Amino acid sequence: MNKKSIMTMMLALICMIGQAQTTKTVTITGSSPALKDGTLVIAGTGVSLSVVDTVQSGRFAFTLPTEELTTGYLFLDGEGCPNFSFSLMMKPDVTIKLTGTDCLYPFWKVESPIPEQQTMNRVTEHCRDAIKEFIQIQQKKDWNKLDSINVVLMKQQMDILPSLPVDAASLHYLWRISRPLKNMKDFPYMEQLKSLEKSFAARAPKGFEAQLAEIHTYIYPPHVLQVGEEATDAELFDMQGNKHHLLEGLSDGRYLLLDLWSIGCGPCRMAEPEMREVYERMKTQLEIVGINGDNLSTWKNNDFSKRIVWKNWNDGKNGSSISSSYCDEDAIPYYILVSPDKRIVMKRSGYYAGMFLGLADAINGLIVEQDNSANFNLSIRKVEARASGTTVSFRYYSHKEWWFRIVKDSYLEANGKKYKLTAADGITLDENNYPNVKATDSTEDFISNLSYKDFTLTFEPFETTPATFDFKEGDGQGAFVIRNVALK
Repeated sequence: MNKKSIMTMMLALICMIGQAQTTKTVTITGSSPALKDGTLVIAGTGVSLSVVDTVQSGRFAFTLPTEELTTGYLFLDGEGCPNFSFSLMMKPDVTIKLTGTDCLYPFWKVESPIPEQQTMNRVTEHCRDAIKEFIQIQQKKDWNKLDSINVVLMKQQMDILPSLPVDAASLHYLWRISRPLKNMKDFPYMEQLKSLEKSFAARAPKGFEAQLAEIHTYIYPPHVLQVGEEATDAELFDMQGNKHHLLEGLSDGRYLLLDLWSIGCGPCRMAEPEMREVYERMKTQLEIVGINGDNLSTWKNNDFSKRIVWKNWNDGKNGSSISSSYCDEDAIPYYILVSPDKRIVMKRSGYYAGMFLGLADAINGLIVEQDNSANFNLSIRKVEARASGTTVSFRYYSHKEWWFRIVKDSYLEANGKKYKLTAADGITLDENNYPNVKATDSTEDFISNLSYKDFTLTFEPFETTPATFDFKEGDGQGAFVIRNVALK
């Protein structure tokens, strides 16, 4: 069973990134006598946030590159400051002034020449009580109440939106209300939201068609494709604006890995070195299409985005045209593997070190035919079925310092029967085991520590030799499962 608790922390990382040089910037200043010296000022546009200043004498000031009117975010990390991301409308060549007398910066006065900021100010004022309660719940770490107060906040935003103009700010709130619906069950105000979306679509001036279409897919989601179904095509764009089709990489018989990612996603960026290693090994057998979920300007002007060596595309809709059809949850990174015959063979969110090396083994055909798509870190490399027992050889990929366990209750399942584990060689059951063989020749930071461990497990002999069997690492939650292992 994979028990790498460190991965939970990694999935929560916010990547501190730099932006490409630009001549257009927005200037933001802030002041409050209550702010402590050393408080970090974290800000950015879209999903790209970084430390931009440190409070001194109750003041801060910074500039951010911005090519057009966009939504930005401000977060103050210091004593007395709430854990809350504050939205601001940003535009090139303007100065925004924030002033307050306390540390509750979400309620500070905002002086801005941007008309859409007035829309945001009205929403904040209308939702003041719900925002305060949200902050208090976070400070008390009463996590069980967060979902309910978030629904209250969504409801208050919906109540004020009909009285506001349809502009970039009001559409931002409608987008924020609609996007989480995929991960929510029984949203109590769905009919009100549908009515609101219809009203916005009727009142919206030209230029907001893409945003409205994205919101519509969240409220009226299409069928989400599942493993085994045929992949559907979509239109995307490269950095030069050329059109491409999502499935064009399948035309030469290769597998296709779809990588839904964002610049501000730490795990997305952590996965890139291992993906690059596998891509170089597997070019004749595997195509990768990176589908970026940022706005076009952020995507095109970022140095990390420019260094991607596989197909690096964007749908111009924050990735919604792909995620709405393929993703069961609103999470990144999200990976979909498509076979040469256009069948979806794997879907999963999150990056686990070693998973792409295991994927390469599976596609390479170096291992026994099997379905280890539930967790590519573990694969079967050899099966010997004898009258005395069935011996299965495994390989587990991961970081050399991250342990894994195989429980003694593991078993094989075939023809409706279970065959118990009787012996293990190369690992200790129910204890921590570590990968001990270097998996790549790379000296590059994280990937240089990717390793693997080979071991064998022996099970009770099959009563009747099956065509295929399943390996199950016990019946606990999160157990390794490898299905349809061929026995020839």
